[in-house]
Amino acid sequence: MKVITIKQPWATLIAKGLKEYEFRTWKTYYRGDILIHAGKGIDKEAMKRFEYLNLDYPQGCIIAKATIVDCVQVDDELKKELGKKDVNIYRGVLIDKKNWQGYGFKIENIEEIEPIFINGKLSLWEYDYH
Repeated sequence: MKVITIKQPWATLIAKGLKEYEFRTWKTYYRGDILIHAGKGIDKEAMKRFEYLNLDYPQGCIIAKATIVDCVQVDDELKKELGKKDVNIYRGVLIDKKNWQGYGFKIENIEEIEPIFINGKLSLWEYDYH
């Protein structure tokens, strides 16, 4: 199964259903089931912003199964939609990097799983998950 490695706290925010898009500079044509891997890297500033959620942020493990249903270019229309959802979660593309050019992977059908400890990789990668 395909896997995507994501820094914390973003991986957990996806696993908890709080973040519906994962942003990348590259486009994917892949649609289907994917595992969410919480990488060993963290976004320290974002971790501080989400302390109030009192969530666990495991690192170096697969924490959820989901589905990539679309890949859309980040444009003004998407930014307007994201601003209505949660400015704090989508702050990166709305405020911090407002001129950023890239793609949003639309993620649905999120289901947390027991952590599977494994090293992550770049891009989409494969893991034999049953």
